[in-house]
Amino acid sequence: MSRDVLAEIDQTVKSHDIVLFMKGTKEWPQCGFSDRVVRILQEQETDFTDINVLEDPAIRQGIKDYTNWPTIPQLYVRGEFVGGCDIVTNLHLGGQLSGLLSPSTDG
Repeated sequence: MSRDVLAEIDQTVKSHDIVLFMKGTKEWPQCGFSDRVVRILQEQETDFTDINVLEDPAIRQGIKDYTNWPTIPQLYVRGEFVGGCDIVTNLHLGGQLSGLLSPSTDG
């Protein structure tokens, strides 16, 4: 029985408002880039689901294939790929990240 990793990732991304695929956990990040994104999300007082790619090599590769994005961490908000550490940092510094993280009030 083969595992459909991309379907698992898609389900995870779509079933949580904010998901961070990272190295380590939000309590114990295992790389500087993951740590930076966790700190930014905590500063934004944002609750998020963390997926530790170090626990599952298939997810670690699969998330890169899912978005065709070569690096981890990867942040998803309401099913949409936001970006990695540099993009999240730039959005945070530019003041746009809080708007992306806030639940939409339209419609």
